[in-house]
Amino acid sequence: MTSKSVAAPATDNAPARQPLRPLARADFPVDTAAFARYLLGKLVVREFAADCAIGRIVETEAYLVGDPAGHAFRGLTLRNRSLFLEPGHAYVYLAYGTSWMLNVSSGPAGVGAGVLVRALEPLEGIPLMQAARGTMNNRDLARGPGRLAGALRIGPELDGIDLCVPGPLWLAEDGTPPNEIGASTRIGLTRAADRVLRFYQRGSPYVSGPKRLNL
Repeated sequence: MTSKSVAAPATDNAPARQPLRPLARADFPVDTAAFARYLLGKLVVREFAADCAIGRIVETEAYLVGDPAGHAFRGLTLRNRSLFLEPGHAYVYLAYGTSWMLNVSSGPAGVGAGVLVRALEPLEGIPLMQAARGTMNNRDLARGPGRLAGALRIGPELDGIDLCVPGPLWLAEDGTPPNEIGASTRIGLTRAADRVLRFYQRGSPYVSGPKRLNL
């Protein structure tokens, strides 16, 4: 148990603050698509030496075992080894040579599958995120996986970290259930582009992607 608490977004009246609990690996769904839905409403906590930033997950994409769009499709490599760890480990990779992406391994150990965390609703440490991203637009701080990693200063040093243990980067819950969940095809793919494996909180202004996918 940790004594950290989470505040409401800057746009809301602040409710009572609740303690954060690390996600328990035993609670994870075995199925990767179900795990992607499970992560909606959970929190990403990024701790620094003297402060922290927290965001609520509002959008995910599942990459299943044998998925031709997934990084594990061709098997274990030095680059993707974190995808083959037991569920709940960070897989951080560089996309298009410009943006880091945060994924969560979905296991079981030795089997490559994972969930891309696509967007967050900023909750705490918003000035830290604004400074990291160079913008005061809270809606766009972590709306999309590249922006998310930029806002939380996520880089290759966090690849392979256990996200179920409080530390520099971890996953938590505060008892807040997700809003209604929508589903669509994944964004920006050329392989397996017709699979409905993207999940998001309906009505959230922090979700990325075109409006036609966010109905």
